Amino acid sequence: MALKRILIVALIAFALDRLSKVWIVHWLNLRERGFIEVVDPYLNFAMGWNRGINFGLFAGNDDAARWILIAIAVGICGWLLWWGRQQAGLWMAVGCGLVIGGAIGNVWDRLQYGAVADYLNMSCCGIRNPYTFNVADVFIFAGAALLIVVSGRTQDKA
Repeated sequence: MALKRILIVALIAFALDRLSKVWIVHWLNLRERGFIEVVDPYLNFAMGWNRGINFGLFAGNDDAARWILIAIAVGICGWLLWWGRQQAGLWMAVGCGLVIGGAIGNVWDRLQYGAVADYLNMSCCGIRNPYTFNVADVFIFAGAALLIVVSGRTQDKA
C-alpha cells in the first residue's frame, strides 16, 4: 500500500511540475521574454537555467556533470522507493512521493533542455532575491522537510 501511495503522490507532483513549466516557460514564452512581472517584488517569473544543484552549486558546462546529476537523482529516487515502501504511515509516503516527483521533474528538464528550468523569483521586505527556483524544487524541499518531521514519529519508542 505504501508503494502505491508513493507512486500516486510522485505522479501528481511530476504532473504539476510539468504543467507549470509548459505554461510558464513555453505558453507564456518566458524562454525568450526572460522576465515577467507578476506581483512585484513578491512573485515574478524570471528565466534561469540551472546546470547544477541548489543555487547553481556544482554547475558545470560539460555533459558529464549533467549525466552525473541525472544518475544521482535517479539513484536517490530508487532508494526512496525501496525505503519508503517499508515505512508505515500516509505522511511518510507523501514525503517520499513529493521528493521523487520533484526529482524526476528536474531530471526531465536535464534530459529535455540540458539544464533545469527555473522561473519562480520571490523577494520581500526590501531584499531583492537574485535566485530562481521551480515547482519541482518546492516539492523536493517540502517532501524532505516532511520526512524529517515525521520520521521520528513512526519509529517504536522503546
